[in-house]
Amino acid sequence: MNKISASGDVFSKGRDFAAWLGLVPRQISTGDRTILGKISKRGNRYLRVLFVQAAWVVLIRPQSWERHGLKSWIEAAKTRLHHNVLAIALANKLARIAWAVLNKGRNFECARTNAMTPRSACAWHRARSRQGVACRRWS
Repeated sequence: MNKISASGDVFSKGRDFAAWLGLVPRQISTGDRTILGKISKRGNRYLRVLFVQAAWVVLIRPQSWERHGLKSWIEAAKTRLHHNVLAIALANKLARIAWAVLNKGRNFECARTNAMTPRSACAWHRARSRQGVACRRWS
Protein backbone atom coordinates (compact mmCIF):
# COMPACT_ATOMS: atom_id res chain seq x y z
CA MET A 1 0.00 0.00 0.00
CA ASN A 2 3.00 2.28 0.12
CA LYS A 3 2.63 2.84 -3.63
CA ILE A 4 -0.84 4.26 -3.13
CA SER A 5 -0.24 6.75 -0.39
CA ALA A 6 0.93 6.53 3.17
CA SER A 7 -1.86 8.84 4.28
CA GLY A 8 -4.80 7.41 2.34
CA ASP A 9 -5.76 10.80 0.86
CA VAL A 10 -5.66 9.59 -2.76
CA PHE A 11 -9.21 8.23 -2.46
CA SER A 12 -12.09 10.28 -1.06
CA LYS A 13 -14.02 7.23 0.24
CA GLY A 14 -13.27 3.67 1.25
CA ARG A 15 -15.54 2.49 -1.55
CA ASP A 16 -13.31 4.25 -4.09
CA PHE A 17 -10.30 2.38 -2.71
CA ALA A 18 -12.15 -0.96 -2.85
CA ALA A 19 -13.27 -0.18 -6.40
CA TRP A 20 -9.71 0.65 -7.38
CA LEU A 21 -8.66 -2.75 -6.05
CA GLY A 22 -11.45 -4.42 -8.04
CA LEU A 23 -13.32 -5.74 -5.00
CA VAL A 24 -16.73 -4.26 -5.84
CA PRO A 25 -19.22 -5.93 -8.17
CA ARG A 26 -19.52 -4.76 -11.73
CA GLN A 27 -22.80 -2.90 -12.09
CA ILE A 28 -25.05 -3.10 -15.12
CA SER A 29 -28.02 -0.72 -15.12
CA THR A 30 -30.87 -0.86 -17.59
CA GLY A 31 -34.00 1.17 -17.06
CA ASP A 32 -34.97 0.87 -13.43
CA ARG A 33 -33.05 -2.39 -12.85
CA THR A 34 -29.59 -2.61 -11.38
CA ILE A 35 -27.75 -5.89 -11.82
CA LEU A 36 -24.66 -6.65 -9.74
CA GLY A 37 -22.22 -8.96 -11.52
CA LYS A 38 -18.77 -10.36 -10.86
CA ILE A 39 -16.03 -8.31 -9.23
CA SER A 40 -14.36 -5.97 -11.69
CA LYS A 41 -10.76 -7.14 -11.01
CA ARG A 42 -9.36 -3.74 -11.86
CA GLY A 43 -6.42 -2.06 -10.20
CA ASN A 44 -3.59 -3.64 -8.28
CA ARG A 45 -3.89 -7.42 -8.58
CA TYR A 46 -1.33 -8.12 -5.85
CA LEU A 47 -3.16 -6.03 -3.22
CA ARG A 48 -6.50 -7.54 -4.23
CA VAL A 49 -5.09 -11.05 -3.76
CA LEU A 50 -3.69 -10.10 -0.36
CA PHE A 51 -7.05 -8.77 0.83
CA VAL A 52 -8.87 -11.89 -0.43
CA GLN A 53 -6.34 -14.17 1.28
CA ALA A 54 -6.72 -12.19 4.50
CA ALA A 55 -10.50 -12.60 4.23
CA TRP A 56 -10.15 -16.39 3.86
CA VAL A 57 -7.87 -16.52 6.90
CA VAL A 58 -10.47 -14.63 8.94
CA LEU A 59 -13.28 -16.89 7.68
CA ILE A 60 -11.53 -20.15 8.59
CA ARG A 61 -10.82 -18.92 12.14
CA PRO A 62 -14.22 -18.25 13.76
CA GLN A 63 -12.63 -17.63 17.16
CA SER A 64 -11.12 -14.38 15.81
CA TRP A 65 -14.43 -12.93 14.60
CA GLU A 66 -15.49 -11.52 17.96
CA ARG A 67 -12.05 -10.10 18.70
CA HIS A 68 -12.05 -8.09 15.46
CA GLY A 69 -15.70 -7.03 15.74
CA LEU A 70 -16.80 -9.00 12.67
CA LYS A 71 -18.82 -11.79 14.27
CA SER A 72 -22.32 -10.38 13.81
CA TRP A 73 -21.58 -9.17 10.27
CA ILE A 74 -20.07 -12.50 9.15
CA GLU A 75 -22.82 -14.59 10.75
CA ALA A 76 -25.53 -12.49 9.08
CA ALA A 77 -23.76 -12.60 5.71
CA LYS A 78 -23.10 -16.34 6.03
CA THR A 79 -26.82 -17.09 6.02
CA ARG A 80 -27.40 -15.34 2.69
CA LEU A 81 -24.13 -15.59 0.73
CA HIS A 82 -22.13 -18.40 -0.85
CA HIS A 83 -18.79 -18.88 0.92
CA ASN A 84 -16.78 -17.57 -2.07
CA VAL A 85 -18.95 -14.46 -2.34
CA LEU A 86 -18.64 -14.00 1.42
CA ALA A 87 -14.85 -14.05 1.13
CA ILE A 88 -14.92 -11.28 -1.50
CA ALA A 89 -17.42 -9.25 0.56
CA LEU A 90 -15.17 -9.57 3.61
CA ALA A 91 -12.12 -8.60 1.52
CA ASN A 92 -14.06 -5.51 0.43
CA LYS A 93 -14.85 -4.72 4.07
CA LEU A 94 -11.21 -5.20 5.09
CA ALA A 95 -10.06 -2.90 2.28
CA ARG A 96 -12.45 -0.21 3.48
CA ILE A 97 -11.17 -0.63 7.04
CA ALA A 98 -7.58 -0.37 5.78
CA TRP A 99 -8.45 2.84 3.91
CA ALA A 100 -10.07 4.31 7.03
CA VAL A 101 -7.01 3.48 9.13
CA LEU A 102 -4.73 5.14 6.56
CA ASN A 103 -7.00 8.12 6.10
CA LYS A 104 -7.52 8.81 9.82
CA GLY A 105 -3.88 8.13 10.63
CA ARG A 106 -4.51 6.01 13.71
CA ASN A 107 -4.57 2.37 14.80
CA PHE A 108 -7.53 0.08 14.23
CA GLU A 109 -9.90 0.03 17.20
CA CYS A 110 -12.89 -2.27 17.29
CA ALA A 111 -15.75 -0.63 19.11
CA ARG A 112 -19.06 -2.46 19.07
CA THR A 113 -21.92 -0.22 18.01
CA ASN A 114 -25.60 -0.72 17.34
CA ALA A 115 -24.86 -0.41 13.61
CA MET A 116 -22.90 -3.68 13.81
CA THR A 117 -25.89 -5.74 14.91
CA PRO A 118 -27.42 -7.71 12.05
CA ARG A 119 -30.83 -6.65 10.82
CA SER A 120 -33.27 -8.49 8.64
CA ALA A 121 -34.13 -7.26 5.17
CA CYS A 122 -37.62 -6.39 6.41
CA ALA A 123 -36.25 -4.02 9.06
CA TRP A 124 -34.04 -2.39 6.45
CA HIS A 125 -36.99 -1.92 4.11
CA ARG A 126 -39.11 -0.54 6.94
CA ALA A 127 -36.42 2.01 7.72
CA ARG A 128 -36.15 2.98 4.05
CA SER A 129 -39.93 3.38 3.76
CA ARG A 130 -39.91 5.75 6.77
CA GLN A 131 -37.44 7.87 4.81
CA GLY A 132 -39.86 7.98 1.89
CA VAL A 133 -37.98 5.54 -0.35
CA ALA A 134 -40.29 2.95 -1.86
CA CYS A 135 -39.09 -0.46 -2.91
CA ARG A 136 -40.99 -2.23 -5.68
CA ARG A 137 -39.72 -5.64 -4.70
CA TRP A 138 -41.16 -5.76 -1.18
CA SER A 139 -44.17 -3.44 -1.40
